[in-house]
Amino acid sequence: MTTILTSTFRNLSTTSKWALRFSVRPLSCSSQVQSAPAVQTKSKKTLAKPNLKNIVVVEGVRIPFLLSGTSYKDLMPHDLARAALSGLLYRTNIPKDVVDYIIFGTVIQEVKTSNVAREAALGAGFSDKTPAHTVTMACISSNQAMTTAVGLIASGQCDVVVAGGVELMSDVPIRHSRNMRKMMLDLNKAKTLAQRLSLLTKFRLNFLSPELPAVAEFSTNETMGHSADRLAAAFAVSRMEQDKYALRSHSLAKKAQDEGHLSDIVPFKVPGKDTVSKDNGIRPSSLEQMAKLKPAFIKPYGTVTAANSSFLTDGASAMLIMSEDRALAMGYKPKAYLRDFIYVSQDPKDQLLLGPTYATPKVLEKAGLTMNDIDAFEFHEAFSGQILANFKAMDSDWFAQNYMGRKTKVGAPPLEKFNIWGGSLSLGHPFGATGCRLVMAAANRLRKDGGQYALVAACAAGGQVRHCTI
Repeated sequence: MTTILTSTFRNLSTTSKWALRFSVRPLSCSSQVQSAPAVQTKSKKTLAKPNLKNIVVVEGVRIPFLLSGTSYKDLMPHDLARAALSGLLYRTNIPKDVVDYIIFGTVIQEVKTSNVAREAALGAGFSDKTPAHTVTMACISSNQAMTTAVGLIASGQCDVVVAGGVELMSDVPIRHSRNMRKMMLDLNKAKTLAQRLSLLTKFRLNFLSPELPAVAEFSTNETMGHSADRLAAAFAVSRMEQDKYALRSHSLAKKAQDEGHLSDIVPFKVPGKDTVSKDNGIRPSSLEQMAKLKPAFIKPYGTVTAANSSFLTDGASAMLIMSEDRALAMGYKPKAYLRDFIYVSQDPKDQLLLGPTYATPKVLEKAGLTMNDIDAFEFHEAFSGQILANFKAMDSDWFAQNYMGRKTKVGAPPLEKFNIWGGSLSLGHPFGATGCRLVMAAANRLRKDGGQYALVAACAAGGQVRHCTI
């Protein structure tokens, strides 16, 4: 999905033949975070629509994103979501009874708290009269939560909505095999000892084999890492390019962390442990060290490794979204407007991770903008190869004409505007929580640098993507 956001500074109102078409694109690792003070830029144009409410982001927070198996490993998803909600309440001082609705995204659900939004809201002290529901849309689950909030406000159903997302990869549900589940259910229904003994005679040792969740496509049975490897090969993205891009992400994230730009983070006192105050997956290395890693998915010739892939992450995020009128009436200065968004889908086999290429020109046309109008780009980095393949597709007239039915390319985002505070490769990727992080990074970058428009994109399993503009 892709989203366009606008700053509030101005006012407050594939196939193998692809490889023949795409050559290696040089990538510089020297991109630096801009240090210029926040300034007001000359207004370009307004995206306000007549007779439609302006919808604003008041604030967004996240607890630190941590490598799975570290400080959050003994918690449950609703604990993380509750911490994000509590951090949002503290940061905004919004009265709990003012919130009309709460929506959270998640992917791998804890069966005991299937509606994690409701359990987290109750745990954070929201009224039991405040409705809450949970959505899932793979890696764009919190994006779906945000746009659902936009819909509720635009339709007049609500004025104040909290949207967010959570993922706890440290503890995922592991099921009995289907045969074992069936036997256990049948045993529970059996009324006599004879019936139970008859069922037990059908037991086999292989019934005990567990079913582990996998980050794989149901329709193709292929992991996303395999898809990234094939996509990189199709677009002639080299291993060196991928490692350089990953190093860029980690280097920029470390710089942003050291300079205090990751201001959306709220500390979290983990029960029984120390307070966590920063992401722990940011680890700048060297190209020499990264080159030593073996392929993670397609062996031995693949180019996707642990170093150029996002890692399994625990984390949660939350965002306060309001109608502009209500926000101003309550004395809030919004951080950004949520202007336009679009979801697209494509072939989940060969084009699983190419969603940003397809969605970007559509959302720009919808908003009446061009790539040159965008001041900040925030794209989800599932894999280095995925990002670089999208760059090449976006910068190709041939791809636009043969696969998208367009006359010309949309153009690749300039690196000096792209993910300059790091991305999912370095900051982490809790599946259900990343969308809110992307939007807040975009909004905070606009405010710091005096930009007006930002474009956010995130690909997801199933060959789907969400784009938005702010």
